[in-house]
Amino acid sequence: MATLSLTINNKFHTVEADPEMPLLWVIRDIVGLTGTKFGCGMAQCGACTIHLDGNATRSCVLPVSAVVGKKITTIEGISTNRTHPVQQAWIESQVPQCGYCQSGQIMSAVALLNKNVKPTNADIDAAMQGNICRCGTYPRIRQAIQAAAKKMVASNTTLKTLKDG
Repeated sequence: MATLSLTINNKFHTVEADPEMPLLWVIRDIVGLTGTKFGCGMAQCGACTIHLDGNATRSCVLPVSAVVGKKITTIEGISTNRTHPVQQAWIESQVPQCGYCQSGQIMSAVALLNKNVKPTNADIDAAMQGNICRCGTYPRIRQAIQAAAKKMVASNTTLKTLKDG
């Protein structure tokens, strides 16, 4: 066990954990933020996607010791009340079916839009290829990302997550 200092959603946390423990378990079991999901445990499905210094990152295989001093953002950190344009577009496009992969999908979409305000379908497909949806909602995911991008550009919304500042 080690004492580790983490910044999650702009809040400082001191945790006692094995330095090799995957970040996902620290986020969920120690810090108590359960929006990030466990999927495959091999960084292949994207359910565990968080932002690490603004980049979409799989948290299920990332040792917590590797993220000390970095900025971690979870699904809870992009909006406190589901008002982020991507979340709104997700709801308006009725993307979720079972919902299990959705937090990871949204985190990857937000990371994409933070870097590319006008993504093409090819850009979206490339950015989202590591996120698997067993329900097959890919067309609605693409539709929601395009809608969120248009909304963000039209409203001149800052394309950063609320907590990424």
